[in-house]
Amino acid sequence: MGKVRPGADHVLVSVNPKAGRRPAARRVDRLVQLLNTHDFQVEIFTDLAEVSAEANRLHARGQLRALVGIGGDGTAAELANRTDEGVPITLLAAGTANLFSRHFGLSGKPEKLCQTITEGRLLRLDAGRAGERLFLVMVGCGFDAHVVQRVHTHRESSRRGGHIGYSSYVKPILESIRSYGFPEIRVYCDQRRDEAADDPPSPITARWVFGCNLPRYGWGLPLAPEAVATDGLLDLCTFAGGSLLSGLRYAAAAQLGGWHRRLGDCQMHRARRFRMTSEEPVAYQLDGDPGGVLPVDVEVLPLRVTAVVPATGKRIDDR
Repeated sequence: MGKVRPGADHVLVSVNPKAGRRPAARRVDRLVQLLNTHDFQVEIFTDLAEVSAEANRLHARGQLRALVGIGGDGTAAELANRTDEGVPITLLAAGTANLFSRHFGLSGKPEKLCQTITEGRLLRLDAGRAGERLFLVMVGCGFDAHVVQRVHTHRESSRRGGHIGYSSYVKPILESIRSYGFPEIRVYCDQRRDEAADDPPSPITARWVFGCNLPRYGWGLPLAPEAVATDGLLDLCTFAGGSLLSGLRYAAAAQLGGWHRRLGDCQMHRARRFRMTSEEPVAYQLDGDPGGVLPVDVEVLPLRVTAVVPATGKRIDDR
């Protein structure tokens, strides 16, 4: 836990016009109005390159109070990817799942976020890295990533463009049910707890793979209930069943308080780094956005990201 620098009075607001289920213009206007009453110098940007460059410049000078993303998990990850280590990031929750915001108590209400920026604390968090991209919540590989890829393909090709909500996933899920073959994925961890130090690494074989920095996934499914974003580890959750029916069984078991961990075809591990490969082209996703196609090397970057979070409320293992 840390305190905001004295004299840091600049707040940059990054607006993603396509984030979340509905436009957030009114909430942005209200947030800016509230911040102005506290004598912050507020600027609004819609260009990620511009806002990131300005955030890095102000942070280097000790003048940046917060870089505010208007969006969800993908928005937070994009800002982390584009800014220097230590840049203080926070969110006005306006995404679809908002897992990052929900975990750290960040609100979608301008009044509460203004209070966080004014009175909050700095919290250093781990980030994951898949290839060259950072993620804050999780990397997913298999059916879910296939669906994410289709969702974003539809989004980019749509004349309306615009916002993604849960309903945006219906058609891609139906298409994926008909087309996805659940190819085998092999996961090579740096060191598993069930292996001796001098053993050669043996792969985990699965059809679904999740590497979690935070406990929850999707609509709040507790896939990795023991994941902590400050422990220098990623929590791996893998499932071996190669069908949609298996996936529904895993989701139901996880929803019932983490019972999926008792299933014989589920494996849970912790690792600092791992590699995912497949004989077939298998997509992976990062925080709900397309990441690429296997193979990919994944690692944790300890305390890479600084978040502005509420001064009181839910706390994790602060460092």
